[in-house]
Amino acid sequence: MTDVLFRTAGRAAHITLNRPKSLNALTHEMVRRIDETLTAWEHDPAVRTVVVTGTGERGLCAGGDIRTIHDDARYGDGSAAAAFWRDEYRLNARIARYPKPYVAVMDGLVMGGGVGVSAHGSVRIVTERSRIAMPETGIGFVPDVGGTYLLALAPGELGTHLALTGAQIGAADALLCGLADHHVPSAAIPGLIGDLADLPVHEALTWHVRPAPEGELARHRDWIDTCYAADTVEEIVGRLLDHGDAAAKSAAQTLLAKSPTALKVTLAALRSARHLGPLERVLDQEYRVSCRALTAPDLVEGIRAQVIDKDRDPHWSPATLAEVTDADVDRFFAPLGDRELGLAASDSATEVPW
Repeated sequence: MTDVLFRTAGRAAHITLNRPKSLNALTHEMVRRIDETLTAWEHDPAVRTVVVTGTGERGLCAGGDIRTIHDDARYGDGSAAAAFWRDEYRLNARIARYPKPYVAVMDGLVMGGGVGVSAHGSVRIVTERSRIAMPETGIGFVPDVGGTYLLALAPGELGTHLALTGAQIGAADALLCGLADHHVPSAAIPGLIGDLADLPVHEALTWHVRPAPEGELARHRDWIDTCYAADTVEEIVGRLLDHGDAAAKSAAQTLLAKSPTALKVTLAALRSARHLGPLERVLDQEYRVSCRALTAPDLVEGIRAQVIDKDRDPHWSPATLAEVTDADVDRFFAPLGDRELGLAASDSATEVPW
């Protein structure tokens, strides 16, 4: 079975992620093929719109193939994972600057790398079935694929809450956080896709966009913005525990189960992303962080506990927030020398209108 399918229908070209048993998790070969095809379509005048969907009923994409990353970090030298991320992050930047409408149908579960191939698009569609998350701190990792860029742009401290807890959000909250643009009922998606073969994107959307079901985050803005504005993870947890809202206390307990190192590095990455500028600079930073994570113990342990052994009992090292020093965090952001991603130095940082 082909892991990613390509076809054209009228004025639209379609990318279909096709690993339903793995919830369409991305492999390196899938990333390469998508990038090559987008290059060809960019220069094809018959292609006016690109549409991205996933096979199966469960969702668009659960992320990258983290079993492969685990094996490379544990048994290899990390070079295969680094090469995958290099191509994946370059693809994320290409999607963000793509000169034609890039319509991502974020139906069902969309996590990690799935966010990378969808939320950077120019037209992001969510449905009542959408569940979107960047759950990396739960596997001893840090939001990547431009996730720290996207979440840093969310209103108030909503992005900090989502990045640290890894919480899943639905359609309305994705719209609120700037991760999506339009809500279309899942039953209307086939009709929208059919119309995109004949109509410009804005005309096709007119027939199918509807108000999203009510979300959850808006009513929690008070404690989220207050608690997550703290300068350290320790202080964030303290504020959450001291707050009178039960949801705040629940968030604190969620954080205390995550990798302490990943939490501190994630907070530093988010704060930095707010000031770095264009997406390419943030992706360069994320690449440094991701490569450093390959040499830290929590990534292998987190994937083992959550995905391989599934005992849901990771043993983090260091085990507590207090044991993670500033030097431990700074190490993740150290320059990589000649192994830098180097996106910010390329022409891809130029805005491209469509």
